[in-house]
Amino acid sequence: MAIEIPDGRPVFMKVADRLTEAIAEGLVADGERIPSTTEISTAYQINPATVLKGMNLLVDRGLLEKRRGLGMFVTAGAGRSVRERRRNELLNGRFQDLVKEAKSLDVSREDLDAIIERVYQ
Repeated sequence: MAIEIPDGRPVFMKVADRLTEAIAEGLVADGERIPSTTEISTAYQINPATVLKGMNLLVDRGLLEKRRGLGMFVTAGAGRSVRERRRNELLNGRFQDLVKEAKSLDVSREDLDAIIERVYQ
């Protein structure tokens, strides 16, 4: 798990985002224990409190659960939930913005269809 620091966003958000990506990609499965705050903070030279803040954000979002004395675990259905949220963001946000911009630039429907077909394959 790589955590890039220089983009100006808070580090705890980057930790949460990277863990969310790992869950969405199935790198950590439902019910699986994620690395501890100490393991992550040591591996990436991040303050353990910062790592914990990122993890707690995912607890608040229902993607992780704390098990006293055992660590943090991916909740049941977390991967599916993250993928569904991302799918909705894509279809109801980014994709619509892309189509609006294409229309404003006089890109034809046929050109968009051809690009989508080529990229999708």
